Amino acid sequence: MTPATQLAIALATAQGEEKHSAKVTDWTDRIGWIVGLLLFVGLVYWLMRQGWQWRRTLQGGLPALPQAPEAARTGQPLLTMGGRYHGSTTAGQWLDRIVAHGLGVRSRAALTLTEQGLDVDRTGAPGFFVPAAALRGARLDKGIAGKVLTEGGLLVVTWEHGGTLIDSGFRSDRAADHPAWVEHITRLSGDSVVVFTDTKPGTRHHEKEGAQ
Repeated sequence: MTPATQLAIALATAQGEEKHSAKVTDWTDRIGWIVGLLLFVGLVYWLMRQGWQWRRTLQGGLPALPQAPEAARTGQPLLTMGGRYHGSTTAGQWLDRIVAHGLGVRSRAALTLTEQGLDVDRTGAPGFFVPAAALRGARLDKGIAGKVLTEGGLLVVTWEHGGTLIDSGFRSDRAADHPAWVEHITRLSGDSVVVFTDTKPGTRHHEKEGAQ
């Protein structure tokens, strides 16, 4: 074997080893990226859970949600609606989510409005009842609890529970029904209607209608 042949074989062997090494290094880099991404996603999920638990602890003073009395379940409904429950917040603050007692869980919902109040029957989450005396009005809006829809695409019901004013957001399967709900809930609220005026993004000032 001539020196030239030996040199050619050595070069070919070296190139083959370099290609193999490059493939191994490439896969090692990919695995490293995947592991890093999984760790990052896990950290974000853990932080979200911690935030949720922190909010639940802060809101621990909120009483258990009332349930519909028999009279409300058997009474003549004024309105009924099928749609989605998008969450609850401190009234007038659409990003200040309330998570206590399952209020932070989005779900399908069936609403029934009677003279006794508003019954919210939820799929996969606890339902609740808002007595007529606790209703503080309703309005059309576009966002609640970080969920943003089209202008007027959300029915927001304001109610009082345990001394806390709460906004709960719903979207009917037939959004054209929303104005009728605003009208009827406002009527049931009487002089206790709370009117909101914009002050700065994410926050609204509220005052009772009777005080204006």
